[in-house]
Amino acid sequence: MHRLLLLGCLWLLAAPPASSIFQRPTGTPAPPRLQYLLEPLHPTVHTRRGATATLPCVLRALPHNYRVKWSKVEPANYRENIIIITNGLYHKNYGPLSPRVRLRHSHRYDASLTITDVALEDEGRYRCQLVNGLEDESISLMLHLEGVVFPYQPSNGRYKFNYHEAKRACEQQDSRLATYQQLYKAWTEGLDWCNAGWILDGTVHYPIINSREPCGGRLLLPGVRTYGARDKQKDRFDAFCFTSALQGQVYFIRGHLNFKEAGQACRNHGAAIAKVGQLYSAWKFSQLDRCDGGWLADGSVRYPITTPRERCGGLPDPGVRSFGFPSKEVRTYGAYCFVGK
Repeated sequence: MHRLLLLGCLWLLAAPPASSIFQRPTGTPAPPRLQYLLEPLHPTVHTRRGATATLPCVLRALPHNYRVKWSKVEPANYRENIIIITNGLYHKNYGPLSPRVRLRHSHRYDASLTITDVALEDEGRYRCQLVNGLEDESISLMLHLEGVVFPYQPSNGRYKFNYHEAKRACEQQDSRLATYQQLYKAWTEGLDWCNAGWILDGTVHYPIINSREPCGGRLLLPGVRTYGARDKQKDRFDAFCFTSALQGQVYFIRGHLNFKEAGQACRNHGAAIAKVGQLYSAWKFSQLDRCDGGWLADGSVRYPITTPRERCGGLPDPGVRSFGFPSKEVRTYGAYCFVGK
């Protein structure tokens, strides 16, 4: 009985806020029934970076003088940015997504949105709104990228990034700041990290699987612990970055190289020294497994392990291991290189 109560508390502590978890209170009006738009069978569309994804929006009837407007809700500022507007005959694209979006328009009732060459920043909530005078209605869909979250800190130690520096650091490593949903999913898959880090909406969190004294104490249950919203200019933490599938390949060059020699070795093969996000992506999606430490573009030395073994770090779980940021003049490592498709 006590075990069941403990599990119940754990679930409530860790679960992300979602209106679907709880029943609607008595007296709360139900959402208005859609008159023209069809409810999507699957409100979440799964994809990967570089793929083509279609968000469904189909009308059951065509009202007079209607328009369909697609927009995206940005979690960093909660603004809704217009992507495309159509009246069924003509359309106009807006914003940075403009070159990569089109209407599928497989029949006259189809207002589905197709996104080509999906990028990391495309993940999020989209809204298809039928604009028809007083009878406006909309549906909401999530575009979810398969990927991996990794903690990141600079060479000069932990808790050095303000929000803007953390955002830039992730982007420099072929990734972006993770969303809360991405961090939460990573926690459910085993991410256990004691250092707090920025995420995309400007809040700060850290995921704990194994409760321990240096990480909030043994009495706190596992979960994604939060510091809440912090000052984006003054407060300093690490970063939680998110990356998805690669459009290219990461491979290892053996040798006793310093950092400069490692970069040159990659260039000699028509490649570039790999970024941290690219190594994580190769580990996650290509099952890259090497017991050899190699230089990366940020000056760190890491190696990816998909099959844990005693002589490769000795840790029981798969992951990308790190030697930190050794002196760039030390000639004891190989290099991880990246070549694009």
